[in-house]
Amino acid sequence: MKQVKVGIIGIGNMGSNHLRNIEGGKCPEIIVTAVADINPNRLEWAKKEYGDKFVLFDDPIKMLDSGLIDAAIVAVPHYDHPKYAIECLNRNIHLMVEKPAGVYTKQVRQMNEAAKHSNAKFGVMFNQRTSDVYRKMRQMVKSGELGQIRRTNWIITNWYRPQAYYDSGSWRATWSGEGGGVLLNQCPHNLDLWQWICGMPVKVLTKMQFGKWHDIEVEDDVTTYVEYENGATGTFVTSTGDMPGTNRFEITLDKGKLIAENNKLFLWELDVSEPEFSKTNKIPFGKPQVTKTQVETDGIYEQHPGVLNAFAAAILRDEPLVAPGEEGIYGLTLSNAMHLSAWLGKEVEIPLDEDLFYSELQKRIDQSRKKGNVVETVADTSSTFAGV
Repeated sequence: MKQVKVGIIGIGNMGSNHLRNIEGGKCPEIIVTAVADINPNRLEWAKKEYGDKFVLFDDPIKMLDSGLIDAAIVAVPHYDHPKYAIECLNRNIHLMVEKPAGVYTKQVRQMNEAAKHSNAKFGVMFNQRTSDVYRKMRQMVKSGELGQIRRTNWIITNWYRPQAYYDSGSWRATWSGEGGGVLLNQCPHNLDLWQWICGMPVKVLTKMQFGKWHDIEVEDDVTTYVEYENGATGTFVTSTGDMPGTNRFEITLDKGKLIAENNKLFLWELDVSEPEFSKTNKIPFGKPQVTKTQVETDGIYEQHPGVLNAFAAAILRDEPLVAPGEEGIYGLTLSNAMHLSAWLGKEVEIPLDEDLFYSELQKRIDQSRKKGNVVETVADTSSTFAGV
């Protein structure tokens, strides 16, 4: 079997998880030939766990220039995702970048521009796109069988984190270390799925609290209202302070509603679409008939190995990726818009004013309790944090 020779940049939480999945035989068309990390302790861990199975590098650029790899997985702190992604793309090294694509869209747009001029396959690790529930939900919405979207609501508050989680690293939950809180750390998958299934809104109005439930400087409680181009509206509520939390995603359409909750998908389907019923019904309190069913799915949820297997198939046979890397900017745009709306105290429009967002973010980085510039912060955390 032909295999893709992969190097992993950053073997902290997520990088080591990918390494274990590949070495555990879950990705048969991938072989790890090198890993890179600036933290000698992580390299020592890799040596102890895997011996001489692959070459170790203390400098990611040396690994990229070694000739040992066809592709790279970038699993470093948020701020450095585009940096190393661009280094890969400029060398035509196939690339899988961890979520989020970056911290601010202006930076990610540069990464996407590099991808346009590269021959490399470029994916982003949105493993929740492999979920049978969300794939089916998207198929039903995009097919038009239920008509247009009228309202979307996602309450995703089962991201509970205690104070000890934030105390485990001085870079955690700081503007200079992570660039955001629950939106940028825990919710990139949800924001991606929200736009992947429902499309991008055109207006965003957000209220958020910074350090409401924890001793942190970034957001840990968010409530957002959005409007779509067709007049539909939506809400997105998230927090790391709710215990127990909720994960309920509801989409109301002309001919019914879909609810994803507890790994199941339910459909409430009208016998006549609401617009048609309202136009033709003559009874003042009349209602269309409703049928509730649990939607059957294929039951397949391949998670991270599924994304990597599709990545290998894209390289070897030009098959489709689970999530093209260029699409990472969409969920990040939502996150940036929410932050900007909260900082300015007003509604913001999409397309986003990227220069204004960056300016406002930089103000917060400059006052961050994790002192020093972003590059220094990234350098001393790349091996111990990969966005979880």
